[in-house]
Amino acid sequence: MRIDVLGAVRALDDDGTPVDLGGPRHREVLARLVAAGGRMVTTDTLVADLWAEPPVRAVGALRTFVAALRRALEPGRPPRTPPRILVTEGPGYALHLPRDTVDVHRFEDALDRARRTPDALTDLDEALAAWRGPAYADVTGSLWAQRERTRLEELRLEGVELRARLLLDSGAGAELVAELGTHVTEHPWREPAWGLLARALHRAGRQADALATLRRARSMLADQLGLDPGADLRHLETEILRGGATLQPPPSVWTAGVRLGPRTTVELARTLALAGGDALVHSRRDRLAAVQAAERTGDTALTARIIGAYDVPALWSRADDPEQSRAVVAAAERALTALGTDGPAALRARLLATVAVESRSADLSAAEQARAGEAAREAEALARELGDPALLAFALNGVFLQSFTRPGLAPVRDVIGSEILDLATRHELPDFAVLGRLIRLQSASALGDLASAAAHAEAAEQLAVSTEASLVPVLTGWFRARATAAHSTEPGGPTAATAAAQYRAAENALAETAGMPGLHRGLFALALLGVRLLHGRPAPTDPALDWGPYHPWTRPLVLLARDRVEEARTALSMTPEPPPDHMQEALWCLTAHTAARLDERPLAARAATALHAARDEHAGAASGLLTLGPVARFLAEAERCANGE
Repeated sequence: MRIDVLGAVRALDDDGTPVDLGGPRHREVLARLVAAGGRMVTTDTLVADLWAEPPVRAVGALRTFVAALRRALEPGRPPRTPPRILVTEGPGYALHLPRDTVDVHRFEDALDRARRTPDALTDLDEALAAWRGPAYADVTGSLWAQRERTRLEELRLEGVELRARLLLDSGAGAELVAELGTHVTEHPWREPAWGLLARALHRAGRQADALATLRRARSMLADQLGLDPGADLRHLETEILRGGATLQPPPSVWTAGVRLGPRTTVELARTLALAGGDALVHSRRDRLAAVQAAERTGDTALTARIIGAYDVPALWSRADDPEQSRAVVAAAERALTALGTDGPAALRARLLATVAVESRSADLSAAEQARAGEAAREAEALARELGDPALLAFALNGVFLQSFTRPGLAPVRDVIGSEILDLATRHELPDFAVLGRLIRLQSASALGDLASAAAHAEAAEQLAVSTEASLVPVLTGWFRARATAAHSTEPGGPTAATAAAQYRAAENALAETAGMPGLHRGLFALALLGVRLLHGRPAPTDPALDWGPYHPWTRPLVLLARDRVEEARTALSMTPEPPPDHMQEALWCLTAHTAARLDERPLAARAATALHAARDEHAGAASGLLTLGPVARFLAEAERCANGE
């Protein structure tokens, strides 16, 4: 089943046959559920969205529409079996379909990937080509559809401009002149579009036309809006006047006409990964390509060396690209099987450490988590037997990433970070020295020892200068915002607004950095929620906030802040158990806090049990990036609720 809403609303069978959805109201119900992105929409909301003045039997009519849609979407479903696509959830309905089967979700995901890496250009091309007209084109007269059309049209324009920028950055783009010319004519107020058109003209060798385009933009902005061009357009005009040498795409690091083998590729990938940013994103892609090339040779020892050579320190327990990580883990497991238990111990240790490091806990099944922990312990044991400090540091990195099995393990992680730092200092392993400092920063932050954490932050920044680790100041900037948030509750301390502003600055720095695995969504919103909780205020309700992977745990509090108590209760009942990663204490605390507010005693008891071992830690602070406050506060709330106090 495929559903399209980028144009008129329609559904198609797997073979492309159109599905008869019924009348306009049926399609609008389906469209409204698509717009909810898999989340439940209450019956009351659906009725209000469908009718400006709901008829007396509106709820009955809605149920009729839902029943007809279920028959259309699952024609082969046996009688009296529960639906799998359009399901009843609490006081409403939700649409359960994989995101890649809904065109608007494919578009949003492709745009998000393209924002982070130029390698996603092909996906963005396909997603833009899927637009058949205005979104929800046949849903007229509905305010919700109008809002969605406006939002999605803005995203489409961003996608058009991002595609053009990526092509120009890659060295192509001269063929974009006509397309961008039309785009500028239709949307003359979009300054970035004028800059892209000028760049495309310059790339086509039409410098005079490029300058004329920028001057036309200047005139239009001044005459019709009374504005001067922004800094980007002014800078572009200067560069074109100077000859435009800096407008040419940078040469590829790999080129010189040499075809690289897997060994050289992975060595270069490892070197670039340590620089962070876009280099890390590209290096991980090239590392996987090197592994796959090595496997094709049939040489098990070579494959094992290629896999194990990428011993890049890893700090975060959530993977940005779980599919890529799974592919590396699968290749490592195949190599371990081929080597056998009697294979070279050093190769086996590196493969096992790779399994542990790449198995980021947030994306694993219980069986995969158990295997990753086992691999970490076995890699550590082998490395200690071999007496190889660099191998032991890598193995301990895997042990660290597998140390999030339950809340309350910050002291354990501090011991791991201390040993990595000691090994790295004694044996001149500067990249692992940075890792050791950051682990200790996180551990001290989790334990509320801000002075020690600040010392580790400063030491990490000093190391980052010599190791060229550009990600370190981004992380330490977040830590300083976290410290400001904590101090904002003290008499005479900074204000909550100051803490929020520091988090915003840290978020802006993060947005400019592509290579931050697991951190690209939701962090800023969660940090703002933390500031509000520290000051006893309700959750932020700004619809523009992106809660990212933390949405299931924050949604009940957002609903409570909007006085939608029953919806909050339903959302809380659907909240999953937090994944075992840096944020598990924070998410358990959110569950405890919401359960206490709603007097949901069984859930409060579960949260209290989970948090008991972390009672001396600070929620969210294990990340070193934010805080919701002491875990003890949330634990006490949950225990009072569970005991009926």
